[in-house]
Formats: sequence, C-alpha cells, structure tokens
Amino acid sequence: MTARPDDDPAAEASSPACSMHEAPDTYMGYAGKDELVGFLNELLEAERAGALVALESARAATSGPIAELLKAIERDEARWCAMLLRHVSALGNKPSSKVGAFHGKAMAIADLGERILFLNRGQGWVVRKLREMLPRVRDGRLHADLTEMLQSHEANIGLANEVADRP
Repeated sequence: MTARPDDDPAAEASSPACSMHEAPDTYMGYAGKDELVGFLNELLEAERAGALVALESARAATSGPIAELLKAIERDEARWCAMLLRHVSALGNKPSSKVGAFHGKAMAIADLGERILFLNRGQGWVVRKLREMLPRVRDGRLHADLTEMLQSHEANIGLANEVADRP
C-alpha cells in the first residue's frame, strides 16, 4: 500500500452523503412538483364533481338519512376542494377550474340509490389514488392533509354503505 503524500489533494466523492439534502425530491423517489400539481388538480376536479353530485342529489332526496348523508358528503368534498386549491397555489401553480366528468356520469343515473352507489365508487377511486401517491409525498403539511382526506373518504364510504344497507 502506498501512502498518499501530504500535498496530494484527496479525491472528491461524486455524491457525498452530506449533500443528500440538496438532491431533488425525484432523485429520492418522491413526486416532483409537476407531478404533484397534476395529481392535486386531478383530485380537485374529482372533488368538485363529487361535491356537485352530492349537493344536487341531496336536493332530490329532500329529507331523511340519505339527504343528511349527501349533505355531509357535499360539505366534506367542498372542504377538500379548498384544501387542494391551497396546495396547488402554494406550489406556485394555478388550480384547475374544471369539474370532473364524474359529475355528468353520476347525474345521468336517475335512480338516487344507484347514484349514491356510483358516488361511493367515486370515493373509492379517490381512496385508491391517495394510497398510491401518499408514499411519494415529501412535504409534511401536504402529506398530513392528504392523509386526513384519505381517512375522511374511507369514513364516507362506510357511512354510505350503512345507509345503503338500511331497509
């Protein structure tokens, strides 16, 4: 083994561990800004559609447990729309103003019970999307908000199933 002379500069590592904090999120397996904005806007459009379906369906139900369930879902969907708007704006982008195609598909279902089942499937779609993306969200606030949104949608699915199972 040959000793290195004192005046020989040490070889510099190409990726020192102390520089990992400088690596972009995508290098670490997290979603990048553009992917996050696209994802949040996709959810925003879906939530906006779900809120409108719940609102219009609650008006059609007029009263009773189904109307109460739909009003609660509408309030919840509106809450998540506001959260998603904030996060897209915080990322320096313009939030989508579109309403997802889900609205038209759901409102084409005349039977209110069938429409609620379809709304529940839409809630399930959001749950799947959130479960896929959450491990890739690095920002703590966004991760916490999306986790709360996931739990809320899971609870809404349970409530809708309970109401649907009532005689």
